[in-house]
Amino acid sequence: MSRLVALVAICLLLAGFTSWPGMAHTLAGKLVAPPGASPLLPAERIDAAFARLPHRSGHVRTGDGVPVFWRALDPGDYHMDYAWTRPADDLYGVEFTLDFQAPSAASVAPRGTVVLLHGWMMDGGSLLPWSLALAEAGYRTITLDLRNHGQSGTGPSGYGTREAGDVVDAVAALRARGEVIGPLHVFGVSYGAATALFASADPRLGAERVVALESFDNAGAAIRDMVPHMLEETGGDWRARLVRHWLRWRIDATVLDAAIDQAGQLLSLPLDGVDVGTALARAPGCVLLVHGTADRHVPVAHGRALAAAVPGARYLELAGEDHISLPMRLDRLAPTVVDWFDAPACPQNALAAR
Repeated sequence: MSRLVALVAICLLLAGFTSWPGMAHTLAGKLVAPPGASPLLPAERIDAAFARLPHRSGHVRTGDGVPVFWRALDPGDYHMDYAWTRPADDLYGVEFTLDFQAPSAASVAPRGTVVLLHGWMMDGGSLLPWSLALAEAGYRTITLDLRNHGQSGTGPSGYGTREAGDVVDAVAALRARGEVIGPLHVFGVSYGAATALFASADPRLGAERVVALESFDNAGAAIRDMVPHMLEETGGDWRARLVRHWLRWRIDATVLDAAIDQAGQLLSLPLDGVDVGTALARAPGCVLLVHGTADRHVPVAHGRALAAAVPGARYLELAGEDHISLPMRLDRLAPTVVDWFDAPACPQNALAAR
């Protein structure tokens, strides 16, 4: 993440945007479309892993004309061995080990299908550990690359709104092809969690269960929380620290507000009006919200606001987990997520599972 901040910051400096209007305009451009892939995404390792896995993949075209890339794994015993650590000298770095075996026996009939949605500047491959864990639990797993990410096509970003339409269309196409079998569940992380909640509010999706990890409640508010936090990082070399210091001086609340407003105009979508809680209140399915108490990218206040949007919401907080660590904690979360999908009726609270 520190490399990402440095990259964006250096682009701002080289472009000469030292004035208030130029800074706001350039920042707005970064909010309109993701500036590449996150340095946290180990693309080569993911590609090598899928080369060893029996899977199916392809593209489906949505009603907006966006080709969405999908990849499916069938249930089976993959003998997954997974662990992750955080380097002591890098607050936002992660290191993980993942090993598995291709199932030797013929695939069993899925007990249902889980569609997995990734975060901003990631892609469906970033959820490979979750795909394998849920496949081992008996589910067919299908990852989708959201528009402007991975191998999918481009289109105006919707901060979960337009992406949700893509998900609904993609699932309909995959269902027609026989890829979606049994009860449909959706699992999303961060940007993908917001997308999952918007999509689940559409009755055409037909999702029975939804798990949303670290979703934002309001897009504009999330940007106002995230950008200052990213600029507070202390890691990196002296150049990165110098650039962040300069940006902390240049980017204040006025610049952020202007950038959010300009981004909304460019997208024809006021970002302060992207209200995930309203969508959650309309979701007919059974939804589990999960947030980490130490999250500073999308602070835990967003998760609590979402939980407050629906009386009796199923909401789980994990003490000490932040925006980077929470999705990595399969050891803490996978049993609960599997039980959430397995339960014959919607659990009455988030701790009804293990």
